[in-house]
Amino acid sequence: MAPSGKSLADTDDKIFVGAGEQPAWLTLALANRHGLVTGATGTGKTVSLQVMAEGFARAGVPVFASDIKGDLSGISQTGEAKDFIVKRANELGLAYQPDQFSTVFWDVFGEQGHPVRATVTEMGPLLLARMLDLNDVQEGVLNVAFRVADENGLTLIDMKDLRALLDAIIPEVGKKGADAAEDPLAPIRKSAQSFGNVTRATVGTIQRQLLVLENQGGTKFFGEPALALKDFMKTDRDGRGMINILVADRLLQNPRLYATFLLWMLSELFEELPEVGDLAKPKLVFFFDEAHLLFNDAPKALMDKIEQVVRLIRSKGVGVYFVTQNPLDVPDRVLGQLGNRVQHALRAFTPRDQKAVAAAADTFRPNPKLDTAKVITELGKGEALVSFLEGNGTPSMVERVLIRPPSARIGPVTPEERKAIIATSPVKGKYDTEIDAESAYELLQKRIAGTAVTADAPSGGVLGRISDIAATIFGTNVKRGRLSTTQVIARNVARSVSDKVVGGIAADLGKQVGGSLGSSIGRSLVRGALGGLLRR
Repeated sequence: MAPSGKSLADTDDKIFVGAGEQPAWLTLALANRHGLVTGATGTGKTVSLQVMAEGFARAGVPVFASDIKGDLSGISQTGEAKDFIVKRANELGLAYQPDQFSTVFWDVFGEQGHPVRATVTEMGPLLLARMLDLNDVQEGVLNVAFRVADENGLTLIDMKDLRALLDAIIPEVGKKGADAAEDPLAPIRKSAQSFGNVTRATVGTIQRQLLVLENQGGTKFFGEPALALKDFMKTDRDGRGMINILVADRLLQNPRLYATFLLWMLSELFEELPEVGDLAKPKLVFFFDEAHLLFNDAPKALMDKIEQVVRLIRSKGVGVYFVTQNPLDVPDRVLGQLGNRVQHALRAFTPRDQKAVAAAADTFRPNPKLDTAKVITELGKGEALVSFLEGNGTPSMVERVLIRPPSARIGPVTPEERKAIIATSPVKGKYDTEIDAESAYELLQKRIAGTAVTADAPSGGVLGRISDIAATIFGTNVKRGRLSTTQVIARNVARSVSDKVVGGIAADLGKQVGGSLGSSIGRSLVRGALGGLLRR
């Protein structure tokens, strides 16, 4: 392991990013005011991202970053003193010091990192509708389905739960009259219709969109054990922030799934973390590559929620950095909240390109010494226009800066190196085995079979009775409303049990513990800004 001390260029309260006529310092106390890294393909955005991520990690700030091409994975390996790297360091007055950083790899598909899962209930109807590209009517029916699930204690964990629920709310069109068979799901269908007209055709359309998502591999994202975001917010034994890398090359093949996944993570942080105000350094920094996908075709209602979350999450100690090609990829009302800017070169071959360059130049605080619009087209690889927030929270004048070289490897890891990192990961074994807890699908099947217990009857088996007693003690079987602190503890106990036991026994235990506690808590759900569970 390379020396873990700070680079001579960093200070206790600032990260040295590069230098031109003036050094470019990213102030840690202002890093939660968010930021933007932009530029055309091949101009050095990934290197700038890596330099900033290394600086945050040295300062003890955990980092999350989506890695589209795999290039960022090299941050886990010791850098090499190649000629062009040493030359760049010398130009900036630095003594190049190779380094490496503690890294955890995550992968929605579980192939190149630890699986990342959420339950359907946690995702919520707003983001799920975005993922499925539903129209307003279809989104309304999806909201009805979630409301029915919440009120009937039907925990939605995976896709088969959601499919079973959608089948259960379809209006019954069978034979009526005295000789008609009793419909065991009639109360659920009636509950759904009480919220509005739920038609068979609309439900069928949602089911077909679910099939499209399943064919794209999106079902791997839904299940348990679900991700605990506290696992992103760790430091290593040297006190450095852990760098969490989301392997996103395959995920990006479904842009809507990729964008919705990142929005879900943002909303989870927003809902879970307490207010802390302005800290000496962030609690966590997120880098979202291909950020334009977050906003493409987003309806106004969703855009309003995204703007709200971005505006308020800084008070939770989280810094959000969007990475994209042009500042215009980010809506104005979000762009105005991104105080720390790094702009790499843009090309201006057509009138449309020239207009985009001019618009990008207008987003900076002017510098009388620079023609910003002209310089944007002249920047070389590894150069950038930089404007970071100063001590009073206002943007500095834009400067042309040579970005410092990263200390860790530039470029991807080998498959063997990746496997070695995963094998020694601090979360190894926690998420690797999926658990199929008893949830909506199983409960609805019991109703159809006539074996479902009533809401007031004790659950079957010793574990079921224990969970009913726990639900009474902790108050998790109360009517719908905001979860209390003790209810949150009860939920986390259930999750920790499923996290720590693996294999066939774990799956069997999960069906009893997860199902019974999940059903109890399901009746008291409250949803936050982006539709995720409000668990504070």
